[in-house]
Amino acid sequence: MTPTGVRFGLWAPRATAVELALVDPLNQQHNVSMVPGADGIWTVEVPGVESGQLYGYRVHGEWNPNAGSRFNPARLLLDPYARAISGGVDFRGPILDHVPGDPFTMSEEDSFGAVPLSVVVADTPPPTPIAQRRAMSDTIIYEAHLRGFTKLHPQVPEHLRGSYLGMSDPAVIEYLQDLGVTAIEFLPLQHFVSEPFIAYKGLTNYWGYNTLGFFAPHAFYSTRGTVGNQVVDFKQMVSRLHEAGIEVILDVVYNHTAEGGHQGPTLSMRGIDHHAYYRLTNDMRDDYDVTGCGNSVNTSHPMVLQMIIDSLRYWVEHMGVDGFRFDLATTLIRDQHHHVDHEHEFKKLIAADPVFEGIKMIAEPWDVGPYGYQVGAWGPGWHEWNDRFRDHTRDFWRGAVHGVQELATRLAGSPDMFDRPGRSPQSSINFVTAHDGFTMRDLVSYDVKHNLDNGENNRDGTDDNRSWNHGWEGESPDPAIQALRRRQVLNMMATQLLAAGTPMITAGDEFGRTQKGNNNAYCQDSPLSWIHWDVEQDWLEVQSRVAQLIKLRQTHCALRPKDYAYHTEIINQHGEKLQRVDLTWMDGIHGEMGHDAWHDGGRRLLGMYVSNDHEGFLTWFNSGATDAPCLLPGMPWGSSFEVVWHSADEDEVEAGPIKANARFTVPARSVVLMKVDVPLSAAELLSTEDSGS
Repeated sequence: MTPTGVRFGLWAPRATAVELALVDPLNQQHNVSMVPGADGIWTVEVPGVESGQLYGYRVHGEWNPNAGSRFNPARLLLDPYARAISGGVDFRGPILDHVPGDPFTMSEEDSFGAVPLSVVVADTPPPTPIAQRRAMSDTIIYEAHLRGFTKLHPQVPEHLRGSYLGMSDPAVIEYLQDLGVTAIEFLPLQHFVSEPFIAYKGLTNYWGYNTLGFFAPHAFYSTRGTVGNQVVDFKQMVSRLHEAGIEVILDVVYNHTAEGGHQGPTLSMRGIDHHAYYRLTNDMRDDYDVTGCGNSVNTSHPMVLQMIIDSLRYWVEHMGVDGFRFDLATTLIRDQHHHVDHEHEFKKLIAADPVFEGIKMIAEPWDVGPYGYQVGAWGPGWHEWNDRFRDHTRDFWRGAVHGVQELATRLAGSPDMFDRPGRSPQSSINFVTAHDGFTMRDLVSYDVKHNLDNGENNRDGTDDNRSWNHGWEGESPDPAIQALRRRQVLNMMATQLLAAGTPMITAGDEFGRTQKGNNNAYCQDSPLSWIHWDVEQDWLEVQSRVAQLIKLRQTHCALRPKDYAYHTEIINQHGEKLQRVDLTWMDGIHGEMGHDAWHDGGRRLLGMYVSNDHEGFLTWFNSGATDAPCLLPGMPWGSSFEVVWHSADEDEVEAGPIKANARFTVPARSVVLMKVDVPLSAAELLSTEDSGS
């Protein structure tokens, strides 16, 4: 905004004319011609325009789909830089740039009234900054859907439920603090719309992975109007979370947009310049789709890439965001030939920009194009979703593994993928569930997906769930099955919280949220997806034990190592060697794992020993169906062992302290965490050895 009005600008390098369409409260349009610049940016300054003004663009040019040109001035287009968006898409209206059924013949019917509008937004102060961003080694991520998290929350005022202001309610923030999570990762909050085929079924895109505005917070999460209030509401939410010490991470979708393929609606960038904004096939007629969503944003073009960087900067500087999780991130590092390039300008610009210093950058390190799977390849400064951790953890606890070798690798921070120069265990985002797929309760309750509510005859959603229903499909009336399922949830929670790396919990998993076997609830804006807060007492106990384990992890740095361990001997601050190591593995009988134990395909017990110069822990993971009798290790590993957390029933585990070399039983299908009394000096080591411990 200027002192007298607003200056508008639009990059449309191949347009022959651009009109700014100002829309008044009576839905009347006033078009203003814009002036081209040498850099392809069209501008105009309009006096008297104020915050809240609705507007769009009409872009003139050649209609020649064979050249990637789909200019159609009958389409009222959103500003790609709009800070707020008002209104939705009327999928019954003339939203296509072409004649229905013929994508290469231009439609002359005007789209006004069927498409959303951009909103002029005045600058307001940024949110309260967080006092100090946490290192990734101290971070526990909580993935949540903003609307679903509070839609049924009984302590949130009804008119605020499902909104930015509902998410900032004191009761919600208190819950997050009590659980112990340090960062909330929201499913997409950039303005999104549904896809036509979902709307035709009477459903909506609930998750939000269908972005329409890279700078605009989703309008319909605001309770006070959609002509700029969404910006203020978003900032208030961030301020309240920051004041509670909780960081805000946005799941961002820059890889594709809600326009879909060239047969989809023309709402913004396709009408501005199809060839520049999107990747096209060699014949220029079709979108080159490596996202599975119809189009792919063309980050090989410097101006399109600059728009994405500008968007990221805006969310950090103006909206207070502390990190980003990039959906289908590989698409963003494809070059002009659509090849994956880890020297891409996208990564270079982020690395060189001081605005992003300390900002958490998380990649979903794949897309559906050639060589799209790039797990472990993103390099320093990046953290990556580790799907191999997810898959193996599920397999281990359902008994579908050969031995414990890979479990050890995943618990050690997946060094086979991430132990590279400039990287740490925190490069691995360790998760078992996410928004996409079964909830953790459903993972132990269903063998197959149950997606009929999605209207696709159960064809949608993956069939590779690696789940186990424990003998009964769905909710079981058998108390024994119910108890075992809760125990297995605790086992998987413990695996991701005790592994080296950055854990991510899916909201509600800690108290048994279920989607009744739906593993693809992206279109279910309903109680099926919303979190229910009337939690059963048995599941509240699970939640309490998860919170206890999080507290232990945050209290003891040995449980959240910053660096990879190499079986290195511990040396205290006086330079004395203590004969124990930073990380090793125990077999439960002979002490450290030997060759035969590592190659025993039937083994289901693994002990993980970690220590530093002042503390040590031994964690047992037993996925076997029977109890595992053990001999605790002796010196120099420790003189006594005390159980500080476990997933079993209380009467199954001896708390301790238990002396070294004593017998101990690890219950079937359980995790047992022991605090070890370790010698801290050479004299103490000698004394305990002499005492026969």
